[in-house]
Amino acid sequence: MRIGTPLAPSALRVMLLGSGELGKEVIIALQRLGCETIAVDRYTDAPGMQVAHRSHVVAMTDGPALRAVIEREKPHLVVPEIEAIATDMLVEIEKEGLAEVIPTARAARLTMNREGIRRLAAEELGLPTSPYRFADSLKEVQAAIDGGIGYPCVVKPVMSSSGKGQSLVKTPADVATAWDYALSSGRVKQARVIVEGFIDFDYEITQLTVRAVGASGQVETFFCEPIGHVQVNGDYVESWQPMAMTPAALAKARDIAAKITGNLGGRGIFGVELFVKGDDVWFSEVSPRPHDTGLVTLATQRLSEFELHARAILGLPVDTSLRRPGASAVIYGALQEKGIAFDGVADALAVPESDLRLFGKPESFVKRRMGVAVANADTTDEARLRAKLAAGKVRPVKA
Repeated sequence: MRIGTPLAPSALRVMLLGSGELGKEVIIALQRLGCETIAVDRYTDAPGMQVAHRSHVVAMTDGPALRAVIEREKPHLVVPEIEAIATDMLVEIEKEGLAEVIPTARAARLTMNREGIRRLAAEELGLPTSPYRFADSLKEVQAAIDGGIGYPCVVKPVMSSSGKGQSLVKTPADVATAWDYALSSGRVKQARVIVEGFIDFDYEITQLTVRAVGASGQVETFFCEPIGHVQVNGDYVESWQPMAMTPAALAKARDIAAKITGNLGGRGIFGVELFVKGDDVWFSEVSPRPHDTGLVTLATQRLSEFELHARAILGLPVDTSLRRPGASAVIYGALQEKGIAFDGVADALAVPESDLRLFGKPESFVKRRMGVAVANADTTDEARLRAKLAAGKVRPVKA
């Protein structure tokens, strides 16, 4: 794929659909490789818009509006960064040859909907998953639990990401609350949920998997070292790399990741989420884009997940090697306010081998992710302590 000069007729134009903190890092990586970038999001001044060559505010679930901006900008590559997109329109755009969708329009459509990706993984590919059923009403949720899923179980909207709308249901008294929460938190308003049997796992990982052109000249599969992470109420709060695993569990994790990403096809990075207990591994979810837990790779790898994504989608060589153990810890907004400021940045950066990313989101919420601290050390345990210490020193304040 020939790379030209941005803002010139020779430019290779890449459009990001969704321009949050992950998209911002992808845009920076693409610009370093000489691409012209267009950031699209549903709100003004999203992080990626602050660094892109151009930007547009579009309701990306509005198919005609999405098509209009793609026809106007004529990008060579369209890169979804979130799930809440009119994916049927992306399928049309790809079919008509208006742009190449990364990794594929089919992958974007399947992974937007937990039902599609779960049926693909469990029913078509035969990958190990938790037991599950889908439900369209509170009555059906209860029937799924009583009919075999049992307690405890997990209820999630079929269309959401990063744990939004997810509840652990321990008793019958929790069912109605879980249903209401799922309906209120889905990325696309749809009265449908997945009810999953609870797996008593030891830990969960993200297996970053890259489909990129290899030495053979064909698309090959590459793996990053596994990432361990902690979630609270479905939201990632810290991650570390590498995650210690048995050789058998690591082999199973990579086999599952290779099968699901190989079926989805295309080029780019995928975040494959897996549950692990001893040597046993279960598929949970997959995102065909950089993963929030992969922010740790800003500190740990020679090429971060964002640089890997940029290289892969451009058909360039990749290197997934680990440079040094590290960890990440989330910095929350802590208050609801527009245009906040941050105190304690110097103190945070005084923590050994630490770094920060303050995302530049225009509005803060108490539990909105406004930044992340990353840190390195000789061990992941020490890196986790450093990352959390650095994150804790950053204080969001009213400007």
